[in-house]
Amino acid sequence: MATILHKGNPVHTLGDLPPVGSRAPDFRLVGTDFREVGSSDYAGRRKILNIFLSVDTSVCAMSVRTFHARAASLPGVAVLCISADLPYTHKRFCGAEGITGVESLSTFRSSFDRDWGVRIIDGALQGLCSRAVVVLDEDDRVVYTEQVPEIGQEPDYDRALAALGA
Repeated sequence: MATILHKGNPVHTLGDLPPVGSRAPDFRLVGTDFREVGSSDYAGRRKILNIFLSVDTSVCAMSVRTFHARAASLPGVAVLCISADLPYTHKRFCGAEGITGVESLSTFRSSFDRDWGVRIIDGALQGLCSRAVVVLDEDDRVVYTEQVPEIGQEPDYDRALAALGA
């Protein structure tokens, strides 16, 4: 269980991010077309999992924009933006922003938030995903994790990209 802050008040996640060096848990998520996608759909690619509360918040939206601008064109890299938002919300946001280089995925119909330890279990945001970044290599080994300590804070983009060797 991780303790993070929401506006300075402690909240907790259901578990912890997978440890660096471990094999990442498999996942199934829902794309903007309501098609289910999973770990195997990204086999052989490095992955940035940008996990957040809702694309309808300014910091979450900024993380999608920033990873799109800085990582979406990297060869062999999949940028996965993951939240509990419905697929409609992801599609609307990316369409309005002209974002095409990342995959927006919903935890809708998924156990991702529990399996990856990012489900917030108390406070006003209970049931949403915490803000976290996980970087995986081509073999789905965890090479970097960041559980952002304050929900209103952006992730460390530079460290996440450095973990890719970018």
